[in-house]
Amino acid sequence: MPSVVLIAEELAPSAIDVLAGDYDVRQVDGTDRPALLAQVAGADALIVRSATLVDAEVLTAGSGLRVVARAGVGLDNVDIAAATARGVLVVNAPTSNIVSAAEQAIALLLAVARHTATASASLKGGRWQRSRFVGVEVQGKTVGVVGLGRIGVLFAQRMAAFGTRLIAYDPYVQPARAAQLGVRLVGLEELLRESDFISVHLPRTPETVGLIGEKELGLVRPGVRIVNAARGGLIDEAALAVALREGRVAGAGLDVYVTEPMTESPLFDFDNVVVTPHLGASTAEAQDKAGLSVARSVKLALDGEFVPDAVNVQAGGVVDEDVRPLLALAEKLGKVFTAVAGHVAANVAVEVRGEIVSHDVGVLRLATTKGLFASVVDERVTYVNAPQLAADRGVEVDLVVSDEPIEHHNLVTVRGALPDGRSVSVAGTVAVHGARETAKLTGLDDFDLDLNADGVLLFFRYSDRPGVVGAIGTVLGEAGVNIAAMQVARREAGGEALMTLTVDSSIGADLLSTAAAAIGAERGSVADLRISGP
Repeated sequence: MPSVVLIAEELAPSAIDVLAGDYDVRQVDGTDRPALLAQVAGADALIVRSATLVDAEVLTAGSGLRVVARAGVGLDNVDIAAATARGVLVVNAPTSNIVSAAEQAIALLLAVARHTATASASLKGGRWQRSRFVGVEVQGKTVGVVGLGRIGVLFAQRMAAFGTRLIAYDPYVQPARAAQLGVRLVGLEELLRESDFISVHLPRTPETVGLIGEKELGLVRPGVRIVNAARGGLIDEAALAVALREGRVAGAGLDVYVTEPMTESPLFDFDNVVVTPHLGASTAEAQDKAGLSVARSVKLALDGEFVPDAVNVQAGGVVDEDVRPLLALAEKLGKVFTAVAGHVAANVAVEVRGEIVSHDVGVLRLATTKGLFASVVDERVTYVNAPQLAADRGVEVDLVVSDEPIEHHNLVTVRGALPDGRSVSVAGTVAVHGARETAKLTGLDDFDLDLNADGVLLFFRYSDRPGVVGAIGTVLGEAGVNIAAMQVARREAGGEALMTLTVDSSIGADLLSTAAAAIGAERGSVADLRISGP
């Protein structure tokens, strides 16, 4: 049966089209709590906007949820901690509205500079008052950008076309990067003193709330015009009202407020203040981008792929296309390691070698951790909860990279020491044959292998002697288990040998023990390398 995607709020038709062909798409009113709780019980994915509360109760009701997607930037309505504890991916659309937000800030700046809103209201009221609404040009002015993140950069790039001088305050941006943008980095006080226009582009954090308050507004150049289309509370609204009343600030453009919805404020009494009801993301294009972005993320999650926009996944971010095939390999190596070791080691090293290390391969540690715990815990292990499972059990997973020449284009080895003194290592590579990529096991401890890392694998160590292959075939055949592939590795005739089999069905503990006893192996190991999800 296809996975169920539950849409709790209005979503762009283009986004629904992305999902409808592969999944059972259902809709519910997310604000109707009983209906939401009833419908989410059978869902694999839940898509919301800002009106649907996704808390612990919803996540508990949706016991089969694998991903919660917010078609927008903010995640205030999603309990990320509760989702993480349940191994549920949480994704949003972090870049969907950046152009719209930057353009809204520019629209507010121009409207404040030219008295657009009050002039419009005056003319609609039957008054032709040209002399009352004399504005100022933007060209040649100094524009201060507070925050050079993605939106701040877009704003600065667009303001440069107006012939402005651009300065910026952002302690996390290097001067060389700002210089590339044609922006001069300065301290906050210098920005306040020099700017004719100030536009704020910061996230709301404990450090940024009230960043521009009474003290800062006392430093501004007289006649400055201030815009905030980022987050409410970054500018102290009461202090701004005083500065406007005293004439130190000549105008302000506001799209966000300390509390929302906001319908009454002292700031609304000023003719030189332009206000809009948080319209930064309110464009048709931004809505389409948000819907399409989360639809694609949901599709990745339900298809078992790594989701770059998952906010509760460590090592999130864009995964290079050359690294992506190694995610499944690393997870499978983690599964084989745990199977052969018999339990999880306290310290595991993920060693990555070859040309592949020219890319960021940090995500392979996360994929390996997911595989290490796949057969250890009862709950579903995902990219989300794997690090916490490791931390709870005191397991440290380290990453080691080396670009030393090797036989393969890439080689991943998972290595760890066990409490009983044994050392276990399993290695693999992704072989490329034309357009086809195949994950292969290349080694187990000091045995060389050449085996596809796929399906259900059995491992037996025993003393090399005649008749073993026949014996294992008889035991599995009588149990109705078909052998798809077999490989025997040994160091020398009559010495220790390793038999690896790929079979077509799962193997229970009793049959595994019977098979091991039949060939004189101390124990058998089974690793199910069928990838089940994110």
